[in-house]
Amino acid sequence: MTQKNTRREILKGSLALAGLSLLGIPEWAIPALAQGETVVPFTEFPDNFNPNPAVDRRLVETRKINGTFTPKDQFFTTQHYGHPDVDPVAFRLKVTGFVDRPKSLSLDDLKKMASAELIAGFECSGNRRPVQGLIGNGRWTGVSLKSVLDSAGVQAPAREFVFFGADHGQEEIEWRTQKFTLDQQFGRSLNREKAMSAEPFLAWALNGEPLTKHQGFPLRLIVPGWYGVANVKWLSQIHVQEDQYLGKFQARWYRTLKGEMIDGEMKWKETSVTHMNLKSFVARVTKEGSRHKVLVVVLNDGTPIKSVELKVDDGTWQPATADASTTGKYSWKFYTYIWNGATPGEHTLVSKVTDANGAVQPTEKDLETKKSFLEDNSQHPRKVMIAS
Repeated sequence: MTQKNTRREILKGSLALAGLSLLGIPEWAIPALAQGETVVPFTEFPDNFNPNPAVDRRLVETRKINGTFTPKDQFFTTQHYGHPDVDPVAFRLKVTGFVDRPKSLSLDDLKKMASAELIAGFECSGNRRPVQGLIGNGRWTGVSLKSVLDSAGVQAPAREFVFFGADHGQEEIEWRTQKFTLDQQFGRSLNREKAMSAEPFLAWALNGEPLTKHQGFPLRLIVPGWYGVANVKWLSQIHVQEDQYLGKFQARWYRTLKGEMIDGEMKWKETSVTHMNLKSFVARVTKEGSRHKVLVVVLNDGTPIKSVELKVDDGTWQPATADASTTGKYSWKFYTYIWNGATPGEHTLVSKVTDANGAVQPTEKDLETKKSFLEDNSQHPRKVMIAS
């Protein structure tokens, strides 16, 4: 996070290449198609792909990524209770619970604090093959969560920080033999250590413009390096409490069930969806003259990347090259591989990423004991047909 108020107007919407050059990113580094460069279709990609399949859902067309930052009208979105209408004039962010000074903050109040910018990309924990479209990368403007919490004075008993959105709906809650139908707000929580760290961020703008309704206008939480579910949209209240928060989308829906061998016996573990697992996938293959260029997208929790490799068919792993357009610890990252001598016919391409801690992107077989579809970061083989 850095102070960049003077750059607020440099980047707008889809971010013109000239603006990116001002930030030190050369125009050639942006993964837009060059003149004469054509996309080679994936044979396993849906022919009828629709990036906007429903009013409450939007996917990124990864084969058409054309810049470091995802335009506001293309940034992925998915939610559980629709898109609430929030009056920005009447809006107040409430900070309640174990704090010395409960707050009711307007947007203007928040903007008077130390404004900052954060570059962060993330994916939905349900993002997976064949489309991989629940992703996005943006330049967020806002204020650190810690600044807001410090102004409220967090008390010693505080252990859990719950973030409620303005979106809500009727939920049937089952407790043993009883069922209750209740109106519930969307909520997620962070523990004290994470909430009071420097990373979590309250954003009111994306790529230099106010958040859209799809992106949580007027205010949302961004937890860099975590899956999208943690980035609560239409943020309306932060409640600080001592007890663990067990809301539906915290304790039940966003859980991963995976088997693990312990002392020769399979143990089944349920873990909460939090930080992003190390992942890469082939986003696009293009042809220019006799050569092909493979674009690989990497998403992870901010741990430095050691290497990205690509394999064609049953060949050996070959290194891909990092693009200079990657900016920021928590940004998505682009890598390219130049594929020379591609022969006519169908080929399988797969990427693999390794981080600085030695973690390696798993194969589908490595994750065969994972029963839930969330957090699928397995290597994703993609097929292309090379014309004769």
